[in-house]
Amino acid sequence: MTGPEEEEQKGVGLRDAFERLYTPHRMAYIQGEGKGSDCPFCQIQAMDDADGLVVARGSECFAVLNLYPYNSGHLMLVPNRHIALYDDLTPTETVELAEMTQRAIRALRRASGAQGFNVGLNLGGVAGAGIAEHLHQHVVPRWGGDTNFMPVVGHTKVLPQLLPETRELLAKAWAQVS
Repeated sequence: MTGPEEEEQKGVGLRDAFERLYTPHRMAYIQGEGKGSDCPFCQIQAMDDADGLVVARGSECFAVLNLYPYNSGHLMLVPNRHIALYDDLTPTETVELAEMTQRAIRALRRASGAQGFNVGLNLGGVAGAGIAEHLHQHVVPRWGGDTNFMPVVGHTKVLPQLLPETRELLAKAWAQVS
């Protein structure tokens, strides 16, 4: 037997127009390894800002960089309290989350010249939440042309900065905006 059937049996899969960039380190994220019963957002709260990639802390919420960003500067705004649902936020938590969203946008604009933003919540695993048990809101900076040839042709996302460097830059910008 030769051809696509043989390749499929070898575990290679069928050929298509896509080149593959294998990132086996992401399998731990996909399979939930290391999550255990301990929530990563709750663990981050006990870390210092640099180790936890925390950009800013409020009394009810904190801003943290996403370990698996869609774009450089991809922030998540997270309530300190371990809750899953937006409608379980207290009025105080709701206000601080909204105010931190505004400040995140201002800080990202200042630090990186972001021209637009995707802001949103994925509530529940079926809605795409990677960590469904602890509410978090995404703030993803966007620029004209950020969907360039690399993801389209190369099927690769380019991030121009390491996460600790991005955290430092955004923490400084966060302190400068209100």
